[in-house]
Amino acid sequence: MNAVDLEEKLKGMGIASDLYSILKGGFPNEAFCLVKDESGWEVYYSERGHKRGIKRFAQEADACEYFYEKVIKYGELEL
Repeated sequence: MNAVDLEEKLKGMGIASDLYSILKGGFPNEAFCLVKDESGWEVYYSERGHKRGIKRFAQEADACEYFYEKVIKYGELEL
């Protein structure tokens, strides 16, 4: 899975788009983020202008799978 597929999958599942940010970077308020930088892929939770629970990946597919699992798990807690 790549980042484009991931976003389409989350949208198709009806996951609220304010719960995540894919390839936009920055610090959206209380959202899971997936970004690419010069050293690979980074997944983190943005909270009050800080990155929490940062996890780095060399491969896009690995980052996307991890991101998907985190968002789905959090989404279930919100229900």
